[in-house]
Amino acid sequence: MPVVRAAEAVVHELHGARFVSYAAPGTGSKELAAWRGEIPAGTKAPAHTVSREEILHLLTGSLRLTLDGIAHTLVPGDTAIVNAGTTLAVENPTGTPATMWVTTSVGLEAELADGTRITPPWAN
Repeated sequence: MPVVRAAEAVVHELHGARFVSYAAPGTGSKELAAWRGEIPAGTKAPAHTVSREEILHLLTGSLRLTLDGIAHTLVPGDTAIVNAGTTLAVENPTGTPATMWVTTSVGLEAELADGTRITPPWAN
């Protein structure tokens, strides 16, 4: 389907965050996945290593991204390029929610520090 209406987006929740999926194989995308990430105040997601490149664009709020051990603070309008093989941690240390738009290629997997592999349904 070429147009995904807001009411048709699929919502997933993991590690205290919401992933509102718009583009994925289930909605007709063959190569790319895109979603809005909603990160509540005070949320700290576990670090994970990504199998595919991700582009994160901050829409609202502020986030601390740690990429391979180096912390970066993002404010609205900032974009982070997370290359495949990078270890990423996302944290919202503020008192207000943050939202970001994320795009990757279909097939993304994430590996947690303990070796657990996650295949997020919003990217597959």
